This record gives sequence, C-alpha cells and structure tokens, in this order.
Amino acid sequence: MPILRKIVVQDFRNIRFQEVSFSPNVNCISGSNGAGKTNLLDAIYYLSMTKSAFPAPDRSNWRYGTEGFTVGGTYAMENGLESRFSLKVGADGKKLVRDDKPCSRLAEHIGLLPVVMISPSDAALVSDSGEERRRLSNAVLSQMDREYLAAAQAYARLLAQRNRLLKDGLQDWDLLTVLDRQMESSAATIFAARGRLANDLNPLVAEYYRLISGGKEQVAVEYRSDLAEGSLSELFAARRDRDLALRYTSCGVQRDDFLFTLDGHPIRRAGSQGQQKSFLVALKFAQYEIMKKNYGFAPLLLLDDVFDKLDLDRIANLIGLVAGSDFGQIFITDTDPVRIRAIVDRLTEDRAYFNAAGGAFSRVEQL
Repeated sequence: MPILRKIVVQDFRNIRFQEVSFSPNVNCISGSNGAGKTNLLDAIYYLSMTKSAFPAPDRSNWRYGTEGFTVGGTYAMENGLESRFSLKVGADGKKLVRDDKPCSRLAEHIGLLPVVMISPSDAALVSDSGEERRRLSNAVLSQMDREYLAAAQAYARLLAQRNRLLKDGLQDWDLLTVLDRQMESSAATIFAARGRLANDLNPLVAEYYRLISGGKEQVAVEYRSDLAEGSLSELFAARRDRDLALRYTSCGVQRDDFLFTLDGHPIRRAGSQGQQKSFLVALKFAQYEIMKKNYGFAPLLLLDDVFDKLDLDRIANLIGLVAGSDFGQIFITDTDPVRIRAIVDRLTEDRAYFNAAGGAFSRVEQL
C-alpha cells in the first residue's frame, strides 16, 4: 500500500512552507481551531485526488497574497519502490509531476494513491442537496473504476453542451439527437456503477453503525435515479418539450441521489447530531472497506476532528473498531492533545504526534 513518508506544502491556505515526515502507522495532529490541522489533511487529499476534499474552487486554497500553491509528497509504493509526487496549482491550471516526469492527464493519477477522508464537513451529506452525495459516489468510484471516471467526465461535458443548446434556443435538432445518443452510454455506465456501490455500501454501513452505536438503531442506504424508469434516450424523448420550455436538461444521472434512513425514516429529520455523526462515520468506514477490498490494500485514512459530537460510548466503540481492523496509515486531528494521546496510545506503539499552530507543525516527543 502507498505510505506517505514526507509531505512538503507551500502557500496552501495558512501554510507558508512546511516539510513534515510521518509515521507509517498513526499520525496525530493536535491544535486549536484555525491552527491548520484540516489544511494539512486536505493537502494530503490533494496529492491523491488533485483537488480538495471540500467543494470550493482551487483559487480559494491559495495563501493570501500568492498566485498558487504547491504540494509534494514522497511515498513508499506497494511495489517496494519510492515515488515522489508534486502538484502545482496556479492561474494556469494544475501540473502534476511524478518522479520528475510530467503527467499529461490528471485522470491517469486518480486511484494511484487511494484515500478516504472523514471530516465535520461530511454533515452536508445528510443536510444538503443530492449534489454532495453524488460527489461522494464520484470520489469513491473514480478511484476504483477508470471506466466510471471516463464516463462521468464525458457525461458532464456532453450535458454542458446540451444545456447550452437548450439555453440558447434550440436550432439544430440533429445535434441534440447526436448528443443524446452519446450521453446514453455514459449514463448507463454511471447508473450501473452507482447502483452496485449502493448495494455494497448498505450492509457495511449497517454493520459499522451497529458497532459504533451499539446496535440501537437500523440504518440503510438507497440509490435513486431517473434511469430506474427507463433508458436515457427514453427519458429525453418523453421530456423533450419540458426541456425546451425550461431551457435545461430536467432528467438524467445528474439528478441521482442516495437516501439515508434511520429506522425507515430519513436520517436528516429523524436522527440526532450524534446519530447523524455515527452514520457518517459508518458510511465512510464502509467506503474504506470497499476500497480496501478493491485494491487489496488499505487506502490512506484521514480522520479530521472525528470525535466531535460523539458521546464517550460511541468514541470507545470507534476506537475499538479502528484498533481491531486491518487499517493502513492513519492521520487523526483533534483539538484536545490529551484525549488524542489517550486514544492512540491504546491503538499502537508506532505513532507520531504533532502540534499545529499558525500553519506550522512541530513533532512532539512521546510521553
């Protein structure tokens, strides 16, 4: 499995310049809110996905007064060799280099350094629109399935063209027909992959939630898509007049959603903050399990402030879950250095502690 040995971050949010070496097992970063803990984890995520874990433009991650940022990492790869990756993001776009050789297509990099991140922003998966849940499915599937990634990129490009035609007032019916046919294949690939993902997630989420919560409630994941009613061409044909009137595409996999339930009711309305947080952690652990099975090794696991809003019993269950599973390299942040030491010291002797302050990170000796 890829192990991040060292990261170099320059001009990323509040991090001016930092070089940090990590433990191959568990790494704990403590510090107050705004100290840069989440920024460091997101820099690691950038190296894997070439984009942020959060839905914001790349420009918002430039340190104030700069024109871009650079993140570099040295990894021990699963073949036993060492590789260096560097991602530079600026006004002219993104440039990725591996072992001094430029990567011509960023899509070829996705999935090479698999990663799962759990953070407080995951609450949007419950409270916000289906766009957030589609982003999650894309993040999981694009790392494991290059056919899915290509289909998702093609569909997004063709959808944008179709919507421009509709917005401008359709003049070329033949072009619309061609776009519809091209989109159908990509939509079918996306629909099938998301359906399989939901089926794989459902029992794992239920089991992880039971382990975290003590089995007090039943949770489930259900996939919903317009394509359950028929093929994309059939949907487009039935809604063409509606699309012409609205001037945008009103059906398709861009409207897909995943329903999360607690005892048969939407967890958004029926779940407490603690129950929702437990569900989200279970959901991400299920994602982790699916990716680990697919790759044959454990992805990097980034746990950002994961103990917030969990009671002591659920924290204890979560600790036992992590300690009892075949997890790989883990990064954990917490505002309470005493709590994080008490938790991690019980997990492993191979760990590293860091203190974050003002975008700087210093290694702390173990007690």
